[in-house]
Amino acid sequence: MSNNNNRLAVKLPGLDMKNPLMPASGTFGFGDTAITKKIDLNKLGAMVIKTVTREERVGNPQPQISVINNGVLNSVGLAGPGVEVVVNEKIPQIHQQYPDLPIVASVAGGDVEEYVEVAEQLSKAPINMLEVNVSCPNIKNGGLSFGTDPNLVSEITQKIKDKVNQLPVYVKLTPNVTNVVQIAKAAEKGGADGLSMINTVLGMHIDVKTGKPSLGNVMGGLSGEAIKPIAIRMIYQVAQEVDLPIIGMGGVSNAEGVIEMFMAGASAVAIGSAHFKDEHVIEHIVETLPQLMDDLKIDSLQQLHEKVRRSFQ
Repeated sequence: MSNNNNRLAVKLPGLDMKNPLMPASGTFGFGDTAITKKIDLNKLGAMVIKTVTREERVGNPQPQISVINNGVLNSVGLAGPGVEVVVNEKIPQIHQQYPDLPIVASVAGGDVEEYVEVAEQLSKAPINMLEVNVSCPNIKNGGLSFGTDPNLVSEITQKIKDKVNQLPVYVKLTPNVTNVVQIAKAAEKGGADGLSMINTVLGMHIDVKTGKPSLGNVMGGLSGEAIKPIAIRMIYQVAQEVDLPIIGMGGVSNAEGVIEMFMAGASAVAIGSAHFKDEHVIEHIVETLPQLMDDLKIDSLQQLHEKVRRSFQ
Protein backbone atom coordinates (compact mmCIF):
# COMPACT_ATOMS: atom_id res chain seq x y z
CA MET A 1 0.00 0.00 0.00
CA SER A 2 1.26 3.44 -0.84
CA ASN A 3 1.75 6.23 1.67
CA ASN A 4 0.01 8.55 -0.72
CA ASN A 5 -1.95 11.12 1.26
CA ASN A 6 -5.01 11.00 -1.00
CA ARG A 7 -5.83 7.88 1.02
CA LEU A 8 -6.78 10.34 3.76
CA ALA A 9 -9.12 12.36 1.54
CA VAL A 10 -12.83 12.42 2.40
CA LYS A 11 -15.81 14.05 0.74
CA LEU A 12 -18.86 15.28 2.61
CA PRO A 13 -21.61 17.65 1.47
CA GLY A 14 -19.85 21.03 1.23
CA LEU A 15 -16.44 19.70 2.19
CA ASP A 16 -13.83 18.27 -0.15
CA MET A 17 -11.07 17.51 2.38
CA LYS A 18 -7.52 16.28 1.79
CA ASN A 19 -7.65 14.68 5.24
CA PRO A 20 -10.54 14.10 7.67
CA LEU A 21 -9.35 16.47 10.40
CA MET A 22 -10.53 19.87 11.55
CA PRO A 23 -10.40 21.83 14.82
CA ALA A 24 -13.58 21.68 16.88
CA SER A 25 -15.42 25.00 16.90
CA GLY A 26 -13.74 27.49 19.22
CA THR A 27 -10.39 25.69 19.34
CA PHE A 28 -8.69 27.94 16.77
CA GLY A 29 -10.91 31.02 17.26
CA PHE A 30 -11.19 32.78 13.91
CA GLY A 31 -7.73 31.67 12.83
CA ASP A 32 -6.34 34.49 14.96
CA THR A 33 -5.39 32.76 18.24
CA ALA A 34 -1.86 32.21 19.58
CA ILE A 35 -1.98 28.55 18.57
CA THR A 36 -2.87 29.31 14.93
CA LYS A 37 0.24 31.46 14.55
CA LYS A 38 2.34 28.31 15.11
CA ILE A 39 0.39 26.08 12.73
CA ASP A 40 0.06 25.96 8.95
CA LEU A 41 -3.72 25.85 8.59
CA ASN A 42 -3.26 24.32 5.12
CA LYS A 43 -2.42 21.08 6.96
CA LEU A 44 -6.07 20.93 8.10
CA GLY A 45 -8.80 19.15 6.18
CA ALA A 46 -11.07 22.11 7.02
CA MET A 47 -11.16 25.09 9.37
CA VAL A 48 -14.08 25.44 11.79
CA ILE A 49 -14.43 28.92 13.26
CA LYS A 50 -15.68 29.90 16.70
CA THR A 51 -19.45 29.94 17.14
CA VAL A 52 -21.02 33.22 15.98
CA THR A 53 -23.97 35.08 17.50
CA ARG A 54 -25.78 38.24 16.37
CA GLU A 55 -24.24 40.65 18.89
CA GLU A 56 -20.84 40.80 20.50
CA ARG A 57 -20.69 38.63 23.64
CA VAL A 58 -18.21 38.71 26.53
CA GLY A 59 -19.13 35.20 27.69
CA ASN A 60 -19.35 33.79 31.19
CA PRO A 61 -17.49 34.83 34.37
CA GLN A 62 -13.81 33.88 34.74
CA PRO A 63 -12.28 31.39 35.05
CA GLN A 64 -13.78 30.01 31.84
CA ILE A 65 -11.45 27.02 31.41
CA SER A 66 -10.37 24.35 33.89
CA VAL A 67 -8.00 21.56 32.86
CA ILE A 68 -8.70 18.44 34.93
CA ASN A 69 -7.58 14.80 34.78
CA ASN A 70 -8.46 13.29 31.38
CA GLY A 71 -10.42 16.32 30.27
CA VAL A 72 -11.15 20.02 30.12
CA LEU A 73 -14.13 21.90 31.56
CA ASN A 74 -15.11 25.10 29.79
CA SER A 75 -17.81 27.71 30.28
CA VAL A 76 -16.63 30.26 27.73
CA GLY A 77 -20.27 30.99 26.90
CA LEU A 78 -19.93 31.86 23.21
CA ALA A 79 -17.77 34.95 23.67
CA GLY A 80 -17.23 36.62 20.30
CA PRO A 81 -17.30 39.83 18.27
CA GLY A 82 -20.76 39.42 16.67
CA VAL A 83 -21.73 38.34 13.17
CA GLU A 84 -21.03 41.64 11.37
CA VAL A 85 -17.34 41.64 12.31
CA VAL A 86 -17.04 37.93 11.54
CA VAL A 87 -18.58 38.29 8.05
CA ASN A 88 -16.76 41.50 7.11
CA GLU A 89 -13.35 40.88 8.70
CA LYS A 90 -12.66 37.48 10.29
CA ILE A 91 -13.79 35.05 7.56
CA PRO A 92 -12.36 37.12 4.64
CA GLN A 93 -8.98 37.18 6.44
CA ILE A 94 -8.88 33.38 6.70
CA HIS A 95 -10.06 32.97 3.11
CA GLN A 96 -7.47 35.42 1.81
CA GLN A 97 -4.62 33.74 3.66
CA TYR A 98 -5.76 30.17 2.93
CA PRO A 99 -7.81 30.30 -0.31
CA ASP A 100 -7.97 26.50 -0.70
CA LEU A 101 -8.98 25.73 2.89
CA PRO A 102 -12.66 24.76 3.34
CA ILE A 103 -14.24 26.98 6.02
CA VAL A 104 -17.04 25.87 8.35
CA ALA A 105 -18.98 28.61 10.18
CA SER A 106 -20.69 27.76 13.47
CA VAL A 107 -23.93 29.55 14.35
CA ALA A 108 -25.89 29.95 17.59
CA GLY A 109 -28.63 32.15 18.95
CA GLY A 110 -30.87 32.91 21.90
CA ASP A 111 -34.01 32.28 19.84
CA VAL A 112 -34.99 30.77 16.50
CA GLU A 113 -35.01 34.17 14.77
CA GLU A 114 -31.40 34.88 15.83
CA TYR A 115 -30.23 31.51 14.51
CA VAL A 116 -31.83 32.18 11.12
CA GLU A 117 -30.60 35.78 10.90
CA VAL A 118 -27.00 34.88 11.80
CA ALA A 119 -27.02 31.91 9.42
CA GLU A 120 -28.28 34.13 6.59
CA GLN A 121 -25.55 36.73 7.22
CA LEU A 122 -22.81 34.08 7.46
CA SER A 123 -23.94 32.59 4.15
CA LYS A 124 -22.80 35.81 2.43
CA ALA A 125 -19.18 35.16 3.53
CA PRO A 126 -16.84 32.76 1.66
CA ILE A 127 -17.73 29.63 3.64
CA ASN A 128 -18.34 26.03 2.58
CA MET A 129 -20.68 24.84 5.29
CA LEU A 130 -22.76 25.92 8.29
CA GLU A 131 -22.64 24.10 11.61
CA VAL A 132 -25.69 24.86 13.75
CA ASN A 133 -24.74 24.75 17.41
CA VAL A 134 -28.01 23.82 19.14
CA SER A 135 -26.12 22.14 21.93
CA CYS A 136 -23.94 24.60 23.81
CA PRO A 137 -24.68 24.06 27.52
CA ASN A 138 -23.27 27.46 28.53
CA ILE A 139 -25.86 29.99 27.46
CA LYS A 140 -28.87 30.48 29.64
CA ASN A 141 -31.50 31.50 27.07
CA GLY A 142 -31.44 28.68 24.56
CA GLY A 143 -28.48 26.39 24.07
CA LEU A 144 -29.23 23.27 26.08
CA SER A 145 -33.02 23.58 25.77
CA PHE A 146 -32.87 23.92 21.96
CA GLY A 147 -30.71 20.84 21.54
CA THR A 148 -32.82 18.67 23.82
CA ASP A 149 -36.14 19.46 22.12
CA PRO A 150 -36.67 17.50 18.86
CA ASN A 151 -39.35 19.92 17.61
CA LEU A 152 -37.11 22.95 18.09
CA VAL A 153 -34.13 21.19 16.45
CA SER A 154 -36.29 20.35 13.45
CA GLU A 155 -37.73 23.88 13.26
CA ILE A 156 -34.37 25.66 13.49
CA THR A 157 -32.85 23.34 10.90
CA GLN A 158 -35.72 23.79 8.47
CA LYS A 159 -35.85 27.59 8.81
CA ILE A 160 -32.09 27.89 8.27
CA LYS A 161 -32.23 25.57 5.24
CA ASP A 162 -35.07 27.67 3.78
CA LYS A 163 -32.89 30.79 3.96
CA VAL A 164 -29.51 29.33 2.98
CA ASN A 165 -30.41 26.38 0.80
CA GLN A 166 -27.24 26.82 -1.28
CA LEU A 167 -25.09 25.88 1.74
CA PRO A 168 -24.88 22.47 3.43
CA VAL A 169 -26.17 22.69 7.01
CA TYR A 170 -24.88 20.36 9.74
CA VAL A 171 -26.50 20.22 13.17
CA LYS A 172 -24.22 19.86 16.20
CA LEU A 173 -25.85 17.50 18.68
CA THR A 174 -25.70 17.68 22.46
CA PRO A 175 -24.89 14.52 24.44
CA ASN A 176 -26.99 15.83 27.34
CA VAL A 177 -30.08 13.89 26.27
CA THR A 178 -31.46 10.42 26.99
CA ASN A 179 -32.18 9.64 23.31
CA VAL A 180 -29.67 11.13 20.87
CA VAL A 181 -31.16 9.23 17.90
CA GLN A 182 -34.44 11.09 18.37
CA ILE A 183 -32.63 14.45 18.12
CA ALA A 184 -30.61 13.27 15.09
CA LYS A 185 -33.82 12.22 13.34
CA ALA A 186 -35.34 15.63 14.11
CA ALA A 187 -32.36 17.31 12.42
CA GLU A 188 -32.75 14.97 9.45
CA LYS A 189 -36.46 15.76 9.25
CA GLY A 190 -35.62 19.48 9.22
CA GLY A 191 -33.42 18.96 6.16
CA ALA A 192 -29.95 18.77 7.71
CA ASP A 193 -27.17 17.74 5.31
CA GLY A 194 -25.07 16.26 8.12
CA LEU A 195 -24.45 16.05 11.86
CA SER A 196 -21.61 17.08 14.17
CA MET A 197 -21.40 15.08 17.36
CA ILE A 198 -20.89 15.27 20.16
CA ASN A 199 -20.70 18.61 21.90
CA THR A 200 -19.46 18.80 25.48
CA VAL A 201 -20.98 16.83 28.36
CA LEU A 202 -22.34 19.01 31.16
CA GLY A 203 -20.01 18.69 34.14
CA MET A 204 -18.63 20.33 37.26
CA HIS A 205 -15.42 20.24 39.28
CA ILE A 206 -14.86 21.53 42.82
CA ASP A 207 -11.43 22.55 44.07
CA VAL A 208 -11.33 20.87 47.49
CA LYS A 209 -8.66 23.31 48.73
CA THR A 210 -10.84 26.38 48.16
CA GLY A 211 -14.19 24.62 48.41
CA LYS A 212 -15.28 26.44 45.27
CA PRO A 213 -16.11 25.29 41.73
CA SER A 214 -13.15 25.61 39.36
CA LEU A 215 -15.29 27.48 36.82
CA GLY A 216 -16.71 30.97 37.33
CA ASN A 217 -20.00 29.75 35.89
CA VAL A 218 -20.03 26.76 38.35
CA MET A 219 -20.91 24.20 35.64
CA GLY A 220 -19.53 23.83 32.14
CA GLY A 221 -18.94 21.54 29.23
CA LEU A 222 -16.58 18.59 29.70
CA SER A 223 -14.43 17.61 26.72
CA GLY A 224 -11.33 15.47 26.27
CA GLU A 225 -10.40 11.81 26.69
CA ALA A 226 -12.99 11.17 29.40
CA ILE A 227 -15.90 11.65 26.97
CA LYS A 228 -14.63 9.58 24.02
CA PRO A 229 -16.57 6.39 24.91
CA ILE A 230 -19.75 8.50 25.12
CA ALA A 231 -19.03 10.06 21.72
CA ILE A 232 -18.27 6.69 20.10
CA ARG A 233 -21.47 5.17 21.53
CA MET A 234 -23.65 8.05 20.34
CA ILE A 235 -22.09 8.21 16.85
CA TYR A 236 -22.60 4.46 16.50
CA GLN A 237 -26.25 4.68 17.62
CA VAL A 238 -27.02 7.53 15.22
CA ALA A 239 -25.14 5.99 12.27
CA GLN A 240 -27.35 2.90 12.58
CA GLU A 241 -30.56 4.93 12.31
CA VAL A 242 -29.87 8.11 10.33
CA ASP A 243 -28.42 8.27 6.84
CA LEU A 244 -26.47 11.53 7.21
CA PRO A 245 -22.70 12.07 7.27
CA ILE A 246 -21.34 12.58 10.79
CA ILE A 247 -18.39 14.75 11.84
CA GLY A 248 -17.28 12.89 14.96
CA MET A 249 -15.65 14.61 17.93
CA GLY A 250 -15.01 14.02 21.60
CA GLY A 251 -11.70 12.96 23.09
CA VAL A 252 -9.73 12.07 19.94
CA SER A 253 -5.99 12.66 20.39
CA ASN A 254 -4.29 10.17 18.03
CA ALA A 255 -4.63 8.19 14.80
CA GLU A 256 -6.32 5.27 16.60
CA GLY A 257 -9.05 7.62 17.82
CA VAL A 258 -9.71 8.77 14.25
CA ILE A 259 -10.06 5.18 12.99
CA GLU A 260 -12.32 4.35 15.95
CA MET A 261 -14.59 7.28 15.07
CA PHE A 262 -14.79 6.06 11.46
CA MET A 263 -15.54 2.51 12.61
CA ALA A 264 -18.42 3.89 14.72
CA GLY A 265 -19.83 5.62 11.62
CA ALA A 266 -18.17 9.05 11.33
CA SER A 267 -17.12 10.55 7.98
CA ALA A 268 -14.66 13.12 9.40
CA VAL A 269 -13.23 14.07 12.81
CA ALA A 270 -12.90 17.32 14.75
CA ILE A 271 -10.31 17.74 17.50
CA GLY A 272 -10.46 20.16 20.40
CA SER A 273 -9.07 19.47 23.88
CA ALA A 274 -6.09 17.42 22.64
CA HIS A 275 -4.53 20.77 21.63
CA PHE A 276 -3.96 21.53 25.32
CA LYS A 277 -1.35 18.74 25.39
CA ASP A 278 -0.05 18.97 21.81
CA GLU A 279 -0.59 22.11 19.73
CA HIS A 280 0.40 20.20 16.58
CA VAL A 281 -1.87 17.21 17.28
CA ILE A 282 -3.68 17.42 13.92
CA GLU A 283 -0.40 17.49 11.98
CA HIS A 284 0.91 14.56 14.03
CA ILE A 285 -2.22 12.51 13.33
CA VAL A 286 -1.98 13.27 9.60
CA GLU A 287 1.62 11.99 9.68
CA THR A 288 0.86 8.78 11.61
CA LEU A 289 -2.50 7.83 10.07
CA PRO A 290 -1.15 6.25 6.84
CA GLN A 291 1.08 3.82 8.76
CA LEU A 292 -1.79 2.78 11.03
CA MET A 293 -3.97 2.28 7.95
CA ASP A 294 -1.24 0.05 6.47
CA ASP A 295 -1.12 -1.98 9.69
CA LEU A 296 -4.91 -2.38 9.65
CA LYS A 297 -5.01 -3.02 5.87
CA ILE A 298 -7.22 0.01 5.23
CA ASP A 299 -6.79 1.35 1.69
CA SER A 300 -8.56 4.68 2.17
CA LEU A 301 -10.72 6.43 4.75
CA GLN A 302 -13.50 6.91 2.20
CA GLN A 303 -13.58 3.13 1.62
CA LEU A 304 -13.44 2.48 5.37
CA HIS A 305 -16.44 4.73 5.91
CA GLU A 306 -18.44 3.04 3.15
CA LYS A 307 -17.67 -0.36 4.67
CA VAL A 308 -18.44 0.25 8.34
CA ARG A 309 -22.13 1.12 8.45
CA ARG A 310 -22.91 -2.15 10.12
CA SER A 311 -24.23 -3.48 13.39
CA PHE A 312 -21.95 -5.05 16.00
CA GLN A 313 -24.78 -7.08 17.52
